Amino acid sequence: MSSHPSVQQVQAALADHGLRPEITWFDDAVTTAALAAEALGVEIGQIANSLIFTLDGEPVLVLTSGSHRVDTAWLGEQLDGTVVRASKETVKAATGQAIGGVAPLGHPAPVKTFVDTELARHPEIWAAAGHPMTVFPTTYEDLVRITGGAPTAVEPAQAESA
Repeated sequence: MSSHPSVQQVQAALADHGLRPEITWFDDAVTTAALAAEALGVEIGQIANSLIFTLDGEPVLVLTSGSHRVDTAWLGEQLDGTVVRASKETVKAATGQAIGGVAPLGHPAPVKTFVDTELARHPEIWAAAGHPMTVFPTTYEDLVRITGGAPTAVEPAQAESA
């Protein structure tokens, strides 16, 4: 497979921001950060997981380093609300993409986004490109720029070391 409608939407959204990274297609789905890192030969922390949660009932995108877990209770306190993992139906409605392949952009409408500050430690990071078998390379700075995301710690230990 070399094309998919969701991947084409991601490519168009990237191009709208002046970016044309090469999309890497894998032979099999890489639905975890560990699988993606292994397939790419990079550190797990270089994988930008695109996770959809709800913040007081509204979908939000949290782009987190593959080396972190989002502490939803702690993050909710930081954002003055309640953060809950979204259902697969909410993920699909908010992004137009399936879990495991959710990209940071290319969604039907903008999704409020928070970008894990841990990702800034890596000169190159990899994000899903709209399909579970795809990723693209980017930088932390570009990820924040193209998503309009707010740099945010996603767990308490990270906030203490930032």
